[in-house]
Amino acid sequence: MPSPSSSPLSALTSRDAVVAALRAAGCVFAEDEAELILAAGAPHEVASMVGRRTAGLPLELVVGWARFGGLRITVEPGVFVPRRRTEFLVEQALAQAPSAAVVVDLCCGSGAVGAALAAGLGEAELHAADIDPAAVRCARRNVACRGGRVHTGDLFEALPGELRGRVDILAANVPYVPSAEIGLLPPEARDHEPRVALDGGADGLDVLRRVASGAPGWLAPGGCLLVEAGRRQASAAVDAFTAAGLRPRLAVCEERYAHVVIGVRP
Repeated sequence: MPSPSSSPLSALTSRDAVVAALRAAGCVFAEDEAELILAAGAPHEVASMVGRRTAGLPLELVVGWARFGGLRITVEPGVFVPRRRTEFLVEQALAQAPSAAVVVDLCCGSGAVGAALAAGLGEAELHAADIDPAAVRCARRNVACRGGRVHTGDLFEALPGELRGRVDILAANVPYVPSAEIGLLPPEARDHEPRVALDGGADGLDVLRRVASGAPGWLAPGGCLLVEAGRRQASAAVDAFTAAGLRPRLAVCEERYAHVVIGVRP
């Protein structure tokens, strides 16, 4: 393998050269990506950043941040990159509980959902949790500035007991890809994001069912659980909410290919 000094990437000294390199690697939005890379890196770093991007690393991990809900969210290698379609979950949560005082972002990853909810609500007590220590470290960078606390552990086991029966919004961006379909994901996700953030078990709903089952004990009366699911899973996800004793409804945004199941504690 050639060293960086002998690689053609070392000749990247202009926007046009960066665009050409990205386009040659198949980046559809080469011009936009070039602008972000050039803005994020010092001149001596650009060639290395372009090399990582053309090797398949998600753009967000190359530049170190992702735009989500109007916020700039720090992302780090080994952490799930927040998807723009998940902004629909945040919008639904804010519409369902615009005066929420206590918010939990479960399976938080980078903490993007919790940070966006806190920004939309203003004065809210925010907790986030994830089983992956790398995600917890990253989330702390995104929620600490909003007074949020981040906990490490498996779903509800991570949360302080004082939250039982007090949560107004419980947002859980659970893994929901069926195990057998992980190999069909785009390389950016399959090769560079943690499997624990993607793999939802045989039908993709293993974690969703666990969250739905445990949610009523943590929600305040009238509090809501919101979970993203795939189109094919939506009906089964609604059934899981019903079985847990929640009043469910399905919200769909076709433009963003987003399906969010919302369950309210009676």
